[in-house]
Formats: sequence, C-alpha cells, structure tokens
Amino acid sequence: MTDYLDQLIPLWFAEDIGDGDHTTLSCIPASATGKSQLIVKEKGVLAGVEVARRIFNAFDPELKMELFIEDGTEVKPGDVAFVVEGKIQSLLQTERLMLNIMQRMSGVATRTREYVRQLEGTKTRVLDTRKTTPGLRLLEKEAVRIGGGVNHRIGLYDMILLKDNHVDFAGGIDKAIQRAKEYCKNKGKDLKIEIEVRNFDELNQVLAIGEVDRIMLDNFSIDATRKAVELIAGRVETESSGGITFTTLRDYAECGVDYISVGALTHSVKSLDMSFKAV
Repeated sequence: MTDYLDQLIPLWFAEDIGDGDHTTLSCIPASATGKSQLIVKEKGVLAGVEVARRIFNAFDPELKMELFIEDGTEVKPGDVAFVVEGKIQSLLQTERLMLNIMQRMSGVATRTREYVRQLEGTKTRVLDTRKTTPGLRLLEKEAVRIGGGVNHRIGLYDMILLKDNHVDFAGGIDKAIQRAKEYCKNKGKDLKIEIEVRNFDELNQVLAIGEVDRIMLDNFSIDATRKAVELIAGRVETESSGGITFTTLRDYAECGVDYISVGALTHSVKSLDMSFKAV
C-alpha cells in the first residue's frame, strides 16, 4: 500500500492543484496557521483515516493530525474524527482530496458492514469483486476489509478464476482446468484455482475432474444452491455469485456456501457525507 500511495498521491495533487490553488494563495497569507476538523454528517463506518494522514504528510509534513476515531468505527452525525493543525494554505489545498478519499472509502465500508451484519449467525463471508474504480482498487478493497468483508483476488495476477468465457474459449471445463494446472506448474506459480459453473452438468464435470480449490455457483437459484452445496459436500470451497440482492443474501448464506461475492460493495456505493471545517 505504501508504494501504491507514493505513486498516486502526487497524481492526485497534480489533478486538483495544477499550477496552484490561486483562490487560497490569493487571499490567505503563507504564514497564517489554524485548525480544521473532520465532521461526520451521516451514520456509517469510518474508513480512510490512514490514507488521509498520508495525504496531509505528503503535502506538508508540518501538518499535525490529532485522531479521535479509528478506521472501522461506527460513527454518527456530529462526530469529529480528527483535527489537523498547521498552515491554513495547506489545510485548504488538501481538503477536497482528503474528503474525496475518506467519503468514498467510508461509503464502501458502510455498505460492507450492512452485508456483514446480514450474514451474522452463518458461516458465509461476503467477498468483493474487481468491479472497482480504476486507480482506486486497493483503497476500495481496503475499505471492504475495514467494513468486515473479505477481499477476493486483487487483480488478474493473484488467482486463477476460470469463468464462462475462459471455459468456452478453451474448449471445455476439462481443457480449462488442465491448462491452468499445467501453466502453474510450468511457471512455478502457487495460485489457487477457482472455476465458475452455470448448471449441474458443469458442476458434475468439475467434481469428477477435481483439481480446483473453489467452485463458483453462477446465477444458481436458492434451491439449486442448496442442492449444489450438498453435492460438493465440503470437498472444495463454494462461492455464490450473480443476481444476489441484499434481500436474498441471507437465504443464499443459509444454503451453506462459504462465500458470496457482491459487486455492489464497490461499483455503486454512495459516499458517506462529511466535511472539513475550520475550528
């Protein structure tokens, strides 16, 4: 995460400040100092505090943050998460960037916590997906983790996930699995292999072949999911995906699946409302 932020933060500043924040530079003396506080305006889960700290420090190492509320804490309107003290020019120029990141991450963490709560009492864990904002994936997946969810693969490089197109282009389930295993052996890679199945015919093929770590049940009904989990009988991990809503989430979990992947954790989240105001 450190290297990732070291690369991104300068790009964020370049995008927002360009050749200078002329509004601030024109009306605030360079020597003026003050304090600003992050005020929560909506109920949710706080996330992004450590990224905010990195933003302030990268722009002006003399800014001092006093933290009152940690990442992962449930917050309510009026809560003050932290106070930052230092040059007013620095406070004003970092304000919007910091808010954009914290509001987005807190929105993801809040949504995730809602899904986690819905699964309480079952063994099922909620997974994120690759349906993330380009350039912000690691932050959004960190927010999922802060909210209590589990990260699926980070990208295309840390797991093999044989989806329907891979199977169809490879010429069938057997060829797709065989080639994935051979690839890992030849490349010396220790990658988990997951395969998506669309029906019971494909599921039975996978069970006959074996050689995978997880089976994704794609767009299975609740009844079909229950039957599929019974067939798999603990031989490999199970994941449900596709067409699952917040309303049906628990019904799928009660079928006994290990994971449910939910694109909505990141792809259509409302940011949590907060502001950064002068003290």
